[in-house]
Amino acid sequence: MKVHIKYFASIREAIGVPGEQLETTAATLGELRTALFAHSAAHAQSLAHGRALRMALNQVMAEESTALTDGAEVAFFPPVTGG
Repeated sequence: MKVHIKYFASIREAIGVPGEQLETTAATLGELRTALFAHSAAHAQSLAHGRALRMALNQVMAEESTALTDGAEVAFFPPVTGG
């Protein structure tokens, strides 16, 4: 399935891009997060499981167990962001 990923705040700065589109076989947000580790060292460090991180699926806050759907928009951001 194809998903659209957006990165915000310090995660965007570390990875160096505001977002990306990719094909994935991940079934959940947690699986997608883990799969993104392979994209680069910056992805692995910024999205590591030990780091505080919030996720949204189609602009609704979500947990790692949330199922992905084809064409979904996934957002990753730190727990506190500025305006």
